[in-house]
Amino acid sequence: MNLIIRLLLNAIAVFALAHLLSGVQVDSYLTAIIVALVLAVLNLLVKPLLVIFTLPVTILTLGLFLLVINGLMILLADEFINGFSVANIWWAILFSILLSVLQSLLQSLLKEDNI
Repeated sequence: MNLIIRLLLNAIAVFALAHLLSGVQVDSYLTAIIVALVLAVLNLLVKPLLVIFTLPVTILTLGLFLLVINGLMILLADEFINGFSVANIWWAILFSILLSVLQSLLQSLLKEDNI
């Protein structure tokens, strides 16, 4: 049950950020749920491989290259999902940063409410 609540909160974050950022478009709330689900799967399966392959660059940039990897995950989700579009890598990086901040705020609210 907690997983479903977290997925729905992430979808709300995706939907809200898409309306705030002009470079990111989401057609509907159902599309935002699919985006949240696809991003969860990509972060589980693809992101660890990218982090391992780019470890030297990540170390040289003191971890800042992870922002690029997060942006690439957003662009990859853009390719898989109709109704979700991101203009370019810069919008994807900004979207991933704001999405992370919003997700952690929502997760802290969940912990406070003991849901």
